[in-house]
Amino acid sequence: MEFDHIAINVEKIEKSVKWYVEQLGAVILYKDRTWALLKVGDIKVALTLAKQHKPHIAFKVGSLSGFDKEEVKMHRDGSQYVYKEDPDGNVIEWVRY
Repeated sequence: MEFDHIAINVEKIEKSVKWYVEQLGAVILYKDRTWALLKVGDIKVALTLAKQHKPHIAFKVGSLSGFDKEEVKMHRDGSQYVYKEDPDGNVIEWVRY
């Protein structure tokens, strides 16, 4: 398992992408009207809309076989994922590309 990205909610994808590029020198890895994936240094940051995704921390894994099949979902890019909350309500994502 390794750290993959952190996702934060924003109001407007385009406006936020512009800010991260201008202020932090972010590189755009992916962008559409509903979310964007940026690279800032060695860190990936996903900018998401609240109605699409909860803010979360994601870890890349080689397999999701330890989860029940109904827990495993699929992103639009074909990656599989599981969201779970820690004891304090923070969302953790296990993602398999």
